[in-house]
Parts: sequence; C-alpha cells; structure tokens
Amino acid sequence: MLRHYYLSDDLRDLSVVEREMLALGVSKPHFHVLSDKDAEVEQHHLNAIESVLKRDVVHATETGALIGILAAALILGLAYWLDWTNTAAGWLPFVFLSVMVLGFCTWEGGLIGIQVPNRRFRRFKRLLKAGKHVLFVDLDPEQEPLVGAVVAHHPKLKLVGIGHTAPRWLVKGQEKFNQFMKTMP
Repeated sequence: MLRHYYLSDDLRDLSVVEREMLALGVSKPHFHVLSDKDAEVEQHHLNAIESVLKRDVVHATETGALIGILAAALILGLAYWLDWTNTAAGWLPFVFLSVMVLGFCTWEGGLIGIQVPNRRFRRFKRLLKAGKHVLFVDLDPEQEPLVGAVVAHHPKLKLVGIGHTAPRWLVKGQEKFNQFMKTMP
C-alpha cells in the first residue's frame, strides 16, 4: 500500500471527496485529514487524525524501548562478566534492575515523544500553520486509478507527496473492527 498526500484549503471539498471515495469502495480507514483545525474537521464529519498520532509518541517509545533493551543487556552482561551473579542473591537483583531500566527508558521515550510532532507530518507544519489541510489516502495499487479519477474532478486538491503507509493487515483490521462495531446492538 502507498499513502498519497493531497493538500487543500477547503474542508467542504474534502468532505465531497470523502463521499465520492466511499461510493467507489474505498473504506473510511483508508483516508484521514490532518489539520490544525480539529473542530472544523469534526464539523464536516471527516476522518481526522487522532491527536496522539499527531505527536511522535509511538516512534519515541519504540526508540526508548530499544535503548532500554540495550541498557538491560549491558547490565546483565556486566554482572556476568564481573562474576557478581555468584553471590547469595544470584541473578535476581540484576534482572530486577534490568527490568527497571527497560521500563524507565521506554517511559521516558514516550514522554519525549509527546513533546515533538510526528516525524512523518513535520514536512506539513508550515502548510498547516497557513490554514491548509492534508488529506492522506492509503491505497492498494488497484485503487489508484479510482482515486485519481476522483481527484481529477477536484482542482483544489494538489498532490504533495507519496509515502509508505501502515501495514495492509492493520488497515484491513480497522475495516473489520468498524464492520463489527456497526453490527453490535
């Protein structure tokens, strides 16, 4: 799947684009609107990006966890190499310390990630400040001509990039979850 980024300054036009894509069979989890004007996006019933995903929490938490794993391995390796594990306490204090360091690094990474914008959306920061909105659509190769036809009828939409998307299984999982939730009483 590829993610196509389109720029617009008209939320009404984006809601029309969304309805046209839905009519062609592109499901709602395939497109989102990134904007600094979340209230207006909600008023137009567009699929907005969750606020937590506008921040770099996920990436920073993963980075913190990786650093924590390396630090934990270093602690365990150092304890083994210095033969500190051949005491009455054995491995227990070092394993406990390793788990604490891993947890702390992961937690700290998440806290750092809350403070910075998502690395994938940084390139749009100036455009968002200028009042623009970014529609991004996750497409399978067979859907690209359909969406291209919709975009051709909307001159206010401008393609501003193509990138990688969430894994296909995740997008399909969102579709199935939404279908399940609609069937619930």
